[in-house]
Amino acid sequence: MKRAIVTPAVLPASALAELKQWLGISTTYDDALLSVLLRAALDMCEAFTGLMPIEATCEEVLAARSGWLCLSTMPVQTISSVDAVAQDGTRAPLAPDAYELNLYADGGGQVRLLKRGNTTRIAVGFTAGVAPDWDTLPEALRQRLLFEWGYKR
Repeated sequence: MKRAIVTPAVLPASALAELKQWLGISTTYDDALLSVLLRAALDMCEAFTGLMPIEATCEEVLAARSGWLCLSTMPVQTISSVDAVAQDGTRAPLAPDAYELNLYADGGGQVRLLKRGNTTRIAVGFTAGVAPDWDTLPEALRQRLLFEWGYKR
């Protein structure tokens, strides 16, 4: 499995402002560094919890085989595409009757090929994330993300 983030989560100015308020910083001198640290906190959150905090458009390339193929990124909100990937890297969308999709209440997503043919790899496009944006993240998670960098600064 190889995951790529096609469209990363957007960190609005309110996220940086919230961190700066939490730290008691009123200048713009450290804005670039603090933004990098917020992004790192999002990555660390996913690494430790297994959940992508803010929605992003992703893609995972999986080996085509029989049975259900699980996406490793969670929580999956929607699966938008399933493409066959040729040896040379070219892609072709699979027909809707060539696969089945499952989304589970725990955030898991799966794809099962019904008509594999000569396909050896598939690329699954999807959206994953706990919340659509920073401002709608659960308060406890948002505070933990701020604490991760604010307290350790």
